[in-house]
This record gives sequence, C-alpha cells and structure tokens, in this order.
Amino acid sequence: MSELVRVAVDAMGGDNAPVATVKGAVEAVAESNALKVFLVGKKEVLEKELSAYSYDKNRIEIVDATEVIEMAEPPVLAIRTKKDSSIVKAMYMVNHGEADAYVSAGSTGATLVGGQIIVGRLKGVDRAPLAPLIPTEKGNSLLIDCGANVDARANHLVQFAKMGTVYMENIMGIKNPTVAIVNIGAEEEKGNALVKETFPLLKNCPDINFIGSIEARDIPAGYADIIVCEAFTGNVILKMYEGVAKSLVNVIKKGLMSSLKSKIGALLIKDDLKKTLGNYSLEKHGGAPMLGLKGLVVKTHGSSSDIEIKNSILQCVTFTEQKISEKISAKISQE
Repeated sequence: MSELVRVAVDAMGGDNAPVATVKGAVEAVAESNALKVFLVGKKEVLEKELSAYSYDKNRIEIVDATEVIEMAEPPVLAIRTKKDSSIVKAMYMVNHGEADAYVSAGSTGATLVGGQIIVGRLKGVDRAPLAPLIPTEKGNSLLIDCGANVDARANHLVQFAKMGTVYMENIMGIKNPTVAIVNIGAEEEKGNALVKETFPLLKNCPDINFIGSIEARDIPAGYADIIVCEAFTGNVILKMYEGVAKSLVNVIKKGLMSSLKSKIGALLIKDDLKKTLGNYSLEKHGGAPMLGLKGLVVKTHGSSSDIEIKNSILQCVTFTEQKISEKISAKISQE
C-alpha cells in the first residue's frame, strides 16, 4: 500500500456532530484504502460513537481535545484562547506535518482564521479563498471566493483565477479552463470599481483563459469553468444557489403529488428524476477547499450530513495526491 493520506477531522464541529462526523469518517475509510482519519474531539464522546461501527482501527484514530469552538464565538479570540479545541488541535496537526489535510463543518470564521494563522499561506499568496464546486448544466464550475475575503482587491482576484485554474485542471481534468468575472453585464465598461480594475488585469494575464464577464443568470448554464468574485458576492451566489435548489425540489414534489395523474407519472419518472436531481447536489463533491495554504483546509456546510463529511474527507485524497498546493505555489511564484 502507498503512503496514506492523513486527514484531521474536527469531529465536534457542525450541527450534526459528532454523529455525522464519525459516520462520515467510517464511510470514507471503508470507501478508500488510501486514507487515515484522525477524529479530533472529546475522547469519551467519540469512543461512544465509534463503538457502533466496525472499522479498520489502524486507519481511524481519536485525538483528544477537551474544548469546542461554538459557531457564535468571535473567531480570533476563540483561536487564541481555546488551544485545546478540536479546530485548533486539528489545524496544528496539519501545521506540524502530522496530518495532510483538515476537514470541518464547524465555525467558518474560526476555520478561516486558523487556516491563515495556524496552517499559513504559501509564499506569494496574498489571500486564501474558499472555492466550492457548484453544479451547472454542463457539469460543475468553481466559485472562487465564496466566503473568505469580502474586501478583496484586484490583484487578489487575479490570484484567485490562477489558483482556480490549477484546481480545475488537476482535480476536474479540464484542460485550459475558462475564467469569468461576476458582473452586472457582459460589457467591459460595466461593473463596480473592483470589477473595472480587475477586468483588464485578467484580460492581460497570459496563464489563464479569461473569457470576460458573466452575469449571475448565466452561471447555472455553465458558461465558465471558473467564476471569480470577492467573497461577499460569492457567498450571496452560493446561498441563492442552495435556496433555489431546495425550493425547486419542494415545488417539483408538490406538483407530482397534486393529483392521481401526476402521482402515476411520478412513479414512472422517479428513478430518472432522482438521478437528475442528484447531479445538482451541492454535497456531491464535499466541501470548499481553502486554496493557497501550506496544507489543505476544507470547510463543509454547518448542516453537513455524513455523506458530505465523507465526500469532504475523500476529496482530500485527490487533492493531496495531485499535489495541488505545490502546483499553486509554482504558478504563483511565476509572478
């Protein structure tokens, strides 16, 4: 067996922890022989949860952490004062080389702060963005940034485009992926000050495939492989995506159950509809990696189920095996 990819999981983070985090870890290890998972959290709680499963005890290990950073806590203060929390201890495992990656459904703020302070940015990287894959008609697009840098500058967005290009080429296998900047129109002269300043920089960047502006309505159609924006805009897009997807599924279900005729039709299309809607699941690819750090940090939704936790852990294998951090470092160093 080749060397295992070691993933430190914040087992106490998220609305469904530790049930979902433990189950997701067990499922991930069962699915991949390339993994070792460290469940970081309260030992007695995690031992109780694990006792319900059969698993390879050589590939799941508990790391005791007596404290938990809650969602509402001030991130910087929590990172500084709760040194024995599951988030801080898991991140220091990455910092010390004891783990290759970190996964959490816990406090987004603490994860972002810890990623910058504890794991640290790669040399030359100005900001580390969150970059989730979002479903489109053509497959998936990378939304970068979706929550880490609400006050980004033009040079930051250019780096986001470069990091996103590395990700899509190596993780999704898309050669020369297209890059677009979120705007309120397709014309180059449109947009706010940030977009107007960034547009010509992206246009003149030789190592990305920039195709211009993209309006929000065109994102679901898959007009671009990489969607570049600052985190405020990106987070609004992501949350709208999630809300519309949930509402659309509810409307479809309501319509299919509205009459005897529609119920019969629902039975006929049930399997095909389930498959189609499954392609639009935001949890399919796991969480959002924080690109540009010295180690991999993956943030999943606070309401993550065991499926999303599992997929977030599994994506760490591909990320690590493809040496994404090293390739991002090489691309940024070209500047």
